[in-house]
Amino acid sequence: MRSQKAAVTLVLVLLFGLLGSIAGPAWNPQPLERTLVPAAQDVRIGGDVVTDPVGTYEVTSEVITVELDGASVDATVRGPVDAPGDRAGVVFLHGAGTATHETFFDISTALASAGVVALVPDKRMDTYTTRERDYEGMAQDYLASLEVLAGWPGVDPDRVGIYAESEGAFIAPVAAAENDAVDFVILVSAPVVTPREQAAFAVDSYLRNIGAPEQLLRAVPRLIGSEIPGGGFEYADFDPAPYQRRVTQPVLMVYGTADASMPTVQGPEQVIDDIAAAGNTAYTVRYFADANHGIRIGGELAPGFAEDVARWIQGLPETAEATPRIAGAEPEQRYRADPVARPRWYMAGDMLVVSLVSGVGLVLLGPLVWLGSRAVRRPARVPAPVGRWTTALGLGVLAVWVLFLAYLVSVASLALNYQTDPLLVRGGWLGIQVLAVATTGILVGSADRWWRSRRSGDGPSAAGTVALASVHLGALALLVLAGYWGIFPTVL
Repeated sequence: MRSQKAAVTLVLVLLFGLLGSIAGPAWNPQPLERTLVPAAQDVRIGGDVVTDPVGTYEVTSEVITVELDGASVDATVRGPVDAPGDRAGVVFLHGAGTATHETFFDISTALASAGVVALVPDKRMDTYTTRERDYEGMAQDYLASLEVLAGWPGVDPDRVGIYAESEGAFIAPVAAAENDAVDFVILVSAPVVTPREQAAFAVDSYLRNIGAPEQLLRAVPRLIGSEIPGGGFEYADFDPAPYQRRVTQPVLMVYGTADASMPTVQGPEQVIDDIAAAGNTAYTVRYFADANHGIRIGGELAPGFAEDVARWIQGLPETAEATPRIAGAEPEQRYRADPVARPRWYMAGDMLVVSLVSGVGLVLLGPLVWLGSRAVRRPARVPAPVGRWTTALGLGVLAVWVLFLAYLVSVASLALNYQTDPLLVRGGWLGIQVLAVATTGILVGSADRWWRSRRSGDGPSAAGTVALASVHLGALALLVLAGYWGIFPTVL
């Protein structure tokens, strides 16, 4: 009998593992076949034009209000004290992790000390949520700040551009394509590909960097390619390429080589190709060694970063095509950021939530039925051995999912903080798999005890049968779902 239960358990484990392998969508990122080779390691902007270096001027700061269409935001204007003539100006566009006019303090202060007037507005938050974002509308909001800066005393209105970091790089091409008042574009840690493609690329890169198991990598398209329950998130498929193909202004692109979240080679290549469609060859690319997503090393701006940005802005148009066009440390991008396949309907968005909630609900419904029967003084009869095995089954399958979710949170924390912990990553995953296999064995054992009690005439009462069926069906559903997410060992 034990051998038969072991055989059934093995078959179920293999079936659950097979489901994780073939359910799809597949995840097979393609290697990047070429790379950008910097012409020089020295990141300094070339050309003969003379520009003021960082630290030339004292800096003044003022908080103002910028009126938008239907709202207003605060903004900080930083400028040089007693700088001669009308100066260049730059408006800062926020990434996903920043929002206030107090952001970009160090880089905006550095630029102002070199003679560039910098305006940092608040991100408009009444139209910006996790679920809904309108990059075209956000471009119009930032253009209102650009108009204010263009009219600021001491600013040359023909030398005002935008500095966009991370998510802001989706907005910058829209603003530049739609308004000739934008004189130049600076893209810092720009995704370039769609948000969904960038997110999948980043998750894959992080997981590979910390040595995550192959089964977890397969979950990338199943999570990121899925529609989010309740709708929204249409911006995840926003493609900046059509706007980039209309950009005629000089473009400076900056990346840190320690930034695993961005396609640091593919992104600049695509921007260069896109702006070429508009006849634009005015691009400059800089890679800063060991700098992160914010172009920082140890919390400080990478050496030479602020100086390069200041000189590039002030030296335009001469610096727009000054050599070397591509310089700095050599970037590394092993895989392409490509479109993410969508899960099939039965494992997409709402269905995943329904499956998980239904499975948990059925597992919890069993004890509720049993307790309810006692409340009406007609206790559901469940043979003790069957009750113990069923209790272990319910606790085991819930533990699998609690530990799996906790594991995902822990791995995400490691990845986002560029940390590694082989014991947690590998050991934790092995522990979850062992628990999932053991729970499958308990499912088989519990079902066997239940069947044997019925054959012996000592089966459960009607209410007991409902309680037992609820727990077993819920556990089976949750184990199938665990198989889909790759928790079970696979042979493919």
